[in-house]
Amino acid sequence: MINKTEKLLAQLVKLHPKYIDLSLDRLKILLKKLGDPHLNLPTTIHIAGTNGKGSTLSFLQNILKNNKYSCHAYISPHLNRFNERIIINNKEINTNKLHNTLKLIKKINKNKPITFFEITTAAAFLLFSKNKADFLLLETGLGGRLDATNVITKKELSIITSISIDHQEFLGKTLKKITKEKLGITNYSNNILIAKQKSEVNKIIYSKLKKNNNVFYFKKHFNFYENQSSKFLFRYKNKKFNFDKPRLLGNHQLENASTALASAMILQSNGFKINEKKFNKSIKTTIWPGRLEFVNLNNKKIILDGSHNIGGAEKLNLFLKEKKIKPIVLFGMLNNKPIYEFLKTISNNVSKVVAVRIPKEKNAFTVEEINNYCKTISLECVNKKSINDALYYIFHSNKKNVLITGSLYLVGKVREKIL
Repeated sequence: MINKTEKLLAQLVKLHPKYIDLSLDRLKILLKKLGDPHLNLPTTIHIAGTNGKGSTLSFLQNILKNNKYSCHAYISPHLNRFNERIIINNKEINTNKLHNTLKLIKKINKNKPITFFEITTAAAFLLFSKNKADFLLLETGLGGRLDATNVITKKELSIITSISIDHQEFLGKTLKKITKEKLGITNYSNNILIAKQKSEVNKIIYSKLKKNNNVFYFKKHFNFYENQSSKFLFRYKNKKFNFDKPRLLGNHQLENASTALASAMILQSNGFKINEKKFNKSIKTTIWPGRLEFVNLNNKKIILDGSHNIGGAEKLNLFLKEKKIKPIVLFGMLNNKPIYEFLKTISNNVSKVVAVRIPKEKNAFTVEEINNYCKTISLECVNKKSINDALYYIFHSNKKNVLITGSLYLVGKVREKIL
């Protein structure tokens, strides 16, 4: 069934000549044929941003789960299997149910042009509508205003995580344009939560949302700061909490955890039964693979991190600098990503790049292209034909610290091989 589902997913990719073509029209037509399942969903929390969406969702999901709430969730991309994208009542979608739903929707669509993300979002909405849950945690795929998930017309809470430059060809070349696109999800929202942002982004957001009385801002309404090596302090309005740090590494995960905690406090103030005593355990036990994930293997300390944009590179570089390590890097990236800026950002805190082309991704940079970019910033680079060749080279090197980064797709493929 898994092979059949993969073949079916490959067929869905071919329904539209472009992998990304931002519009809500095609999806609305298909949803109408399906009986408008997007109008029959659980209490919805919508999440947009450049970085931190998945981690914030995971923290919040764990908080709600520990408070005995059932959650559907929709995330992208996946690490290993498409099933990871659709969570039904806190559990990954069953392959048989996924296959049957995709098959049904493909039939109803009648091969009309529609993007892969649009048709799989329709499948997710249909599954969510047929299975009861207390909450739906909904992560945007790209942008916000014209993202396929933004057909929802009733949201309990919209969350805007950290915004930076990414997907300029679709969202605009400036932070102002990108921010306005992300803020598109805030329509039809009872409450809006703005996570920690750069000052430039905050000014744009304040200007756009200044007339809304239901907006909660980082620093103004909630905040965090480190207390001890294993603790951090979280503040929401006049309340203060002292929590254990998350298992997820990096200071940015304190930001994401705080955003999730503030979300839970907003839900609590809106009548949902949220026990604050469950917060510490929820934050401490949250797992989100492929984001500064540490693995010990063959006397090597391997860091798996799916960062692929400038904001992610900045957070990754800060982490490497704080840890005072200069790892050898297994690197691959899709060719619509800012490879020069990414490599330049981390260049002072890595020792060497081992370049690979991401398997089965036609839009990935070639090893020659990666090597050329490395040369422009005087970063040593070696080319390898496959992930297996790259891992063999790395495991036989004298470097103890290894970083896998540049793409979540690459991290997923490496993770399959080493775990």
